[in-house]
Order: sequence, then C-alpha cells, then structure tokens
Amino acid sequence: MRCGPLCQLLWLWPCLLCVQAVSIWKVRDDTKTLIKTIVTRISDISHTHAVSSKQRITGLDFIPALHPNLSLSKMDQTLVLYKHILTSLPSRNVVQIANDLENLRDLLHLLAASQDCPPPQASDLESLNSLEGILEASLYSTEVVALSRLQGTLHEMLQQLDIGPGC
Repeated sequence: MRCGPLCQLLWLWPCLLCVQAVSIWKVRDDTKTLIKTIVTRISDISHTHAVSSKQRITGLDFIPALHPNLSLSKMDQTLVLYKHILTSLPSRNVVQIANDLENLRDLLHLLAASQDCPPPQASDLESLNSLEGILEASLYSTEVVALSRLQGTLHEMLQQLDIGPGC
C-alpha cells in the first residue's frame, strides 16, 4: 500500500502546529520583556518614586489608575492614554518610554489577533483636550504621577499576561 504524500503530510502536521504555537509564545515573551524594560526605564528616573500609584491627586484624575482585570483591549486603550499624556510632556525622560508604549501596543495587537479578538477600537482622547492647561500648571507633578501609575499598570499587565488575558 502506497501512502507517500499522505504519510509525509501526517509526519509534517505536528511540526506545522508547533510553528504557530512557538510564534505566539515568542510574542508573549517579547511583550513581557518589553514591559519589564519599560518598568526599568521608569525606575531609572529618580523622581518617580515620590508618589504612590494609588494616591489620588486633585486635578490629575485624567491619568488612568490601576485596573484589576485587564483585557487586551483595555490594555490597548490604557496604553493609548498614557502615550498621549507622555507625548504631551516636554520632558526628555519620557520620549523613549512613549516609543516603547507604541511598540508594546503593536505586540498586544499581535496577541489579540492570535486569539481572534476584534481589532481595538479607537480611544476617546477628547477627554484629554484640557490637558495642555493642566500641564502648564503642573508639569512635574503630571510626569511623576503619570509615570508612577504607568509603572503600576505595567505590573498589572505583566500579571495578566501570565494568566492569559481575554479579548
């Protein structure tokens, strides 16, 4: 009995299945590594240790606080807000962090696509229109609070990636 092409296909089938799984695990590992890198960059900025990420500061309520259960879409929306806030700051300390957030969003989009999640919706940044006035009044405070809360949010994202977040 001849089963040449069929046997070859059956022999290659496990290899083909592993290729997809390895790439998703690689993306997840790269995502975790980038999150750890961003957290380290934030820690290297000396003045970010002055404020707790849970502390409430009047006038800075537009900066996202911690969310206990982050889905991939909620992670993306949160990163969009943080990137918008950081790019509005004149500080040189946050330029690389803002670029890293964009790369992190790209990795999250790949993870979402691998889970057949719908594409992320555009975030509502209209609520941040008054950001410039607040920034003029308190540049330093905004930077410290934003970086502190971002660091806490990234720790939460890291934990959620270990669990396997939903769409």
